[in-house]
Amino acid sequence: MKTFDVQTIAINAPFEETFGYIAEAHNLPRWTSAFKSVSNGRAVMQTANGSVEIEVAVNAAREQGTIDWIMAFPDGNMAKAYSRVVNLGTHGSLYSFILMAPPVPLEELEGALEQQSQTLREELSRLRAILERRP
Repeated sequence: MKTFDVQTIAINAPFEETFGYIAEAHNLPRWTSAFKSVSNGRAVMQTANGSVEIEVAVNAAREQGTIDWIMAFPDGNMAKAYSRVVNLGTHGSLYSFILMAPPVPLEELEGALEQQSQTLREELSRLRAILERRP
């Protein structure tokens, strides 16, 4: 049974611009579906069960191209999201995101991961459109 999904998109924008935009947590609501607001290490996420305020931290390493998010939920659960930007020189950038399976019962896992994978495809398309429109 699949417990993760990796998706990659090519972005016709320089590495520095791509990395900088994605690494800025306050940009998350512009290209993701779940984040409604992000400010000062706090975020409001919209879930199927309503909104929840969480703590969010970004671990970004420009030299390695990695951008990871650590999210702490009010119930004490922690979640991590992992991603990487690859410099293609004059050809732009590649952006890869590793989607981990949501914490649901095993019998629901396949459907939940597929639904989140579809959402991620839409989000990555939105991100590409934003970055390719920037001057």
